[in-house]
Amino acid sequence: MPAMSSRLDAWQALKADTYREFGRYQWWLVLKGFVLRRTFRPVLTLRISQKFLDYPAPVKTLLLPVARGLHRIVCHWAGMDLPWKTSMGAGLSLTHGWGLVVSPGAVIGRNVTIFHGVTLGRRDRIASDGVRTPGYPTIEDEVWIGPHAIIVGDVVIGRGSRIAGGACVFNSVPPYSIVVGNPGDIVKSNCTPDVPNQAIF
Repeated sequence: MPAMSSRLDAWQALKADTYREFGRYQWWLVLKGFVLRRTFRPVLTLRISQKFLDYPAPVKTLLLPVARGLHRIVCHWAGMDLPWKTSMGAGLSLTHGWGLVVSPGAVIGRNVTIFHGVTLGRRDRIASDGVRTPGYPTIEDEVWIGPHAIIVGDVVIGRGSRIAGGACVFNSVPPYSIVVGNPGDIVKSNCTPDVPNQAIF
């Protein structure tokens, strides 16, 4: 999934993020979210930072560092590590957020819900000759990730799946699966996705 590559894409994604947060979209809700919602601010500043990538050089050179600096500050206030370069689909919902750690190489789909303490991280495979190959998770659309779940390495979490709180996932998961435990074990297939305020844009 490509990162937000245009102003229109970033703006549409922000509309979807706002809809997930409030159940509707109006421009003033974006401002309300920035002022009052600790977990919405990092999503907003990430979108703004990515939006500036598509601007002409003078504007980008001037404003991108400001947006990135603001993003670092709001992530610090929110107690999470959400790099501004993260490839993130529209309609992200962060619940509580404390302790969230996302690797810059992770890919997050549309209408994903992520709770506090989740780690989406890098996992290196080291060959017998010492060559290190890094891998990062891909989270497909409509995935729900519970508190303190750990998903690392070159794995794909299939669409509509639910990863239970505290689960440790080191292997790919088929779509519409429920995963629990350490190591993660699929306990149900063909589950119904859990997507409150699903955004369709």
